[in-house]
Amino acid sequence: IIEAPFDQVKVCRQVEHSWSVRTLFQGSGVTILRNTALFCSFSIYRDLLPNFVSGDISPFWMGAICSNLAWLTVWPLDVIKSQRQSGNYESRSSISLLREAAQTHHLYRGLLPGLARSTVANGCAMVAYKKIEEMADVALPKWR
Repeated sequence: IIEAPFDQVKVCRQVEHSWSVRTLFQGSGVTILRNTALFCSFSIYRDLLPNFVSGDISPFWMGAICSNLAWLTVWPLDVIKSQRQSGNYESRSSISLLREAAQTHHLYRGLLPGLARSTVANGCAMVAYKKIEEMADVALPKWR
């Protein structure tokens, strides 16, 4: 709900369309679906990854690998979300856009820059999360 309006403005600017308060939540249904699937996928991969890696995996790589696997899982929804928000496909349903993207092999368009961003952002975020978790264990032991 918070991300959708900002993402709408970003996409409108990218495709050089105007936006208004009335259009701020255009494509928000697909955004919410994508974010839900993204978080669930990340959580599942975070639980599964240690079973497939021998030894410890650093927080950076845990965040980077799990987030990239999650993005690979939901990327087609992100493509459809961007199409819906662009305003270029107002008369089309999300299902028809998804079907067309699959037929034209565009389901993973823009994936490499997205994964590059995800690697850095989510790897660093997991390092920060682990540091805060460690500090909380020391400073707030009675709360656990």
